[in-house]
Amino acid sequence: MRKNKTQVRRVDPIAFIGKVKNDVKRKDSHELVAMMQDITGEPPKMWGPTIVGFGSYHYKYASGHEGDICLTGFSPRPGALVLYLGPGIHNPKLTAKLGKHKVGKGCLYINKLDDVDRKGLRKLITHSIAELRKIIKARKAAAR
Repeated sequence: MRKNKTQVRRVDPIAFIGKVKNDVKRKDSHELVAMMQDITGEPPKMWGPTIVGFGSYHYKYASGHEGDICLTGFSPRPGALVLYLGPGIHNPKLTAKLGKHKVGKGCLYINKLDDVDRKGLRKLITHSIAELRKIIKARKAAAR
């Protein structure tokens, strides 16, 4: 079975953020660290080479592939800030008034935090984590 590339690394996430070349993305990354740490109660950790993640959970797909991944996190990519929010991101009530963004399968793409309503973003992250925790709890109960 192949090894998952997105694993916890012994790299300081704050040092990683300090190397982000774009001043706005670097500032926004520090703000996201504070926000996500406050919401999750977990310290930031590097997941793979570019994801700053918070918390973790174990997953297993029907294919048999399994591993551990962060509960939520973000990556300051050159094109956009990518927030990893999972299935809870598909909530039109929360995303409708968020501001300028794009939504992927489980990701939120924003150019900069000033493009979105921060209170709305906080609600979306909180909601997404709550939804993911419900799914994790249900899977654990079904496995018993």
